[in-house]
Amino acid sequence: MSQPYGPPDRPGAWSGPPQPGPPPSPQAGPQPGPPRPSPAQQPDFVQQQSPPPRPSAFKDFFNGVGYLLRGIGWVARHPAQWLFGLIPALIVLAVYVAALVFLAYRIDDLAGGVTGFADGWSDAARTSARVVAGIALYGSAVFLSVITFTAVTLLVGDPFYESIAVRVEESQGGAPPEPDVPLLVQIGRALKDALILGAVALVFAVVFFACGFLPVVGQTVVPVVAALVSGYFLAGELTSIALERRGLRRRDRFARLKTRRPLAVGFGAATFVVFLIPLGAVLAMPGAVAGGTLLARERLADDPPAEAGLTSPG
Repeated sequence: MSQPYGPPDRPGAWSGPPQPGPPPSPQAGPQPGPPRPSPAQQPDFVQQQSPPPRPSAFKDFFNGVGYLLRGIGWVARHPAQWLFGLIPALIVLAVYVAALVFLAYRIDDLAGGVTGFADGWSDAARTSARVVAGIALYGSAVFLSVITFTAVTLLVGDPFYESIAVRVEESQGGAPPEPDVPLLVQIGRALKDALILGAVALVFAVVFFACGFLPVVGQTVVPVVAALVSGYFLAGELTSIALERRGLRRRDRFARLKTRRPLAVGFGAATFVVFLIPLGAVLAMPGAVAGGTLLARERLADDPPAEAGLTSPG
């Protein structure tokens, strides 16, 4: 029987039992590796950056006040635009002052007319009721005047304030093109918006007038609430020029204001307080338009409206 293994047939050949060798080379292609950590387990430097949180309502309120200051600063650097914007405000102011002076002259009669229920009261009680009624009546008239003054002034001085708004936008990088809407249609829309705003303001004026009879609250809390409410509507009016230029109608404008309500109220309430200062409504009107343009451009122009079927920003 022959040996299972013999000498090699040629030098260097091996006919003995097979020897262990290196493992076969791995096949080409991706090889399974260790499981990837979840985003929560990843280090901070590789995690995806989240968008910065929106400021608190308190901070947003004062950011809105800052837009009025920025607008006033802009017209201070452009005095020709400030003088240009005074013209329509002076015209409307003359009409409003005449109406308020006439109201002050007749306030006793009007207060007596709305407090007929107090005719049988004692003199002190009847006088107190009429004083409260007079304050509430005149305060409601001032509230209504401040709300409608801006709308009427913007309506009368539309070419003036449109020019200021365009200059503000050009100074910030460029203004959007004017919408292709006939002039008569623009005037009709502005008149309609002014009437609607006046009707809403009248409703609030009646509510504040009724609340003015409440002791203490009517003379402290109600004026503050009136300033905040009027500020919201003032912001809607003062941002209308820039937003209308972007093709947004009244409903869409206020929908966007709703998404940034503290910001809008801060801007508008500061404007309301300035407008209460004698001649403040005239002197600050160009700056308020400039501030409203900056607010619309930087905070409202790219925000999807909440009531137009779009997703509100987070």
